[in-house]
Amino acid sequence: MTSLDKPTQDAQQDARAVTEAALFEAFGGVRGMVETVLPGLLFVTIYTINKDLHLSAIAALGVSLLLVVVRLVTRDTVKHAFSGVFGVAFGVVFAMMTGNAKDFYLPGMLYTLGLGLAYIITTLCGVPLIGLILGPVFKENLSWRTRNPGRKKAYAKASYAWGAILLAKCAILFPLYWWADTTQLGWVLVALKIPPFLLAVWLTWVFLAKAPAPIDVFAEMEAEEKAEEERKAAAAAEREDATGGRHRREA
Repeated sequence: MTSLDKPTQDAQQDARAVTEAALFEAFGGVRGMVETVLPGLLFVTIYTINKDLHLSAIAALGVSLLLVVVRLVTRDTVKHAFSGVFGVAFGVVFAMMTGNAKDFYLPGMLYTLGLGLAYIITTLCGVPLIGLILGPVFKENLSWRTRNPGRKKAYAKASYAWGAILLAKCAILFPLYWWADTTQLGWVLVALKIPPFLLAVWLTWVFLAKAPAPIDVFAEMEAEEKAEEERKAAAAAEREDATGGRHRREA
């Protein structure tokens, strides 16, 4: 690790605050959690009351679209709300095609399974997924892979934690999909939306707060560009002085 690669003492002192802010931005904070839970909660509530698949599905999709509209009106980032709309839309299509209300939850469950496996597999391949997600947020991109081994280790631990938590969640939900009724599955799924997510985010914060500070590659590039401009300006000034001196000698 070169002198440029070593995080400064000030950066290390600010690591916890930076990590908290980055995690809040990356995972949507409280508002993102509400947008994740609300459509499913509305679906299972309506279905529990009247067993009407169409009404439940339309209500869930409607509230997802409303959340996107609110984001657009307030000019806030829409990535979390849009992801919720796509998830709900796939669930509605599955449920409508099969006529089985439990299939509303199946796309989300399959996504959770795939994401859990992705966290484990990418970490085993040396490119932990949580590092790919958070690298741009921390302005370090992929510098942690080769220039910040302590941070890569923290990303690996966090990715394993995410993978284990998501796979444990699937181990609960998939048996319920086969054996429980729609309302039982729905309420358990709603109950498991936030606690596992918060546990994974907390573990990520613990691992990264103890890791070396991120290397700001954007700041490095700006510094290099500024230094290059200064070198060019100095070279131009030297050429100008040399040309002026030669003209004076000739005169």
